[in-house]
Amino acid sequence: MGLMKFIRNVLAVLGLAVLVGGGYLAFKSWPIVSEFDPAAVEIYTDFAKKLLETKDPGQAMMWTVPVEDDSLTPEDVKDALVNLATARNFLFVSESKFSELVEAKTGKPYRHISFMSFCDARVGKMMADYRDAYTGFMPCRIAVVEDKQGKLWLYSMNLDMLIHGGRVLPPELRKEATRIRNVVREIMEGAAAGEF
Repeated sequence: MGLMKFIRNVLAVLGLAVLVGGGYLAFKSWPIVSEFDPAAVEIYTDFAKKLLETKDPGQAMMWTVPVEDDSLTPEDVKDALVNLATARNFLFVSESKFSELVEAKTGKPYRHISFMSFCDARVGKMMADYRDAYTGFMPCRIAVVEDKQGKLWLYSMNLDMLIHGGRVLPPELRKEATRIRNVVREIMEGAAAGEF
């Protein structure tokens, strides 16, 4: 009976310490956290769930869209991305054919991987003017990847983290960055569904 009472007292002390520590942490961090975008908690919760699920930060940071129609070739998907982007006034900048680089270096065939780059120079300027580090997100890239089983996938960085993951962006930048985010999602989902 004495052992149970001892354990209960130890647990009570630990619980009190956690409450005091958590309260202190909340008190000290509130001035910083209060400047964050209201959607930041949801964004980081989603990231944490994906990270715990996959145990891979790269996967947790990405939007992943499977190409459902197996008859579509990588060229079909890339053409669809460019056409859908153009229809939304989103400039196709370039394609980097990664698989061709691998084949040139190794002399062996490699599965298809290419990086499609898109940009809206006006919004890019707004981002660069706001913070130089944001240029690392430019241009927007969508990877067209044939997995090891031959299935095509589209990957792009989750722009929600950029838009909502920290301090609230200035209203016009937030509006335009959200529009670009929506365009990237639309062209990924459209190309994956075979829209042209």
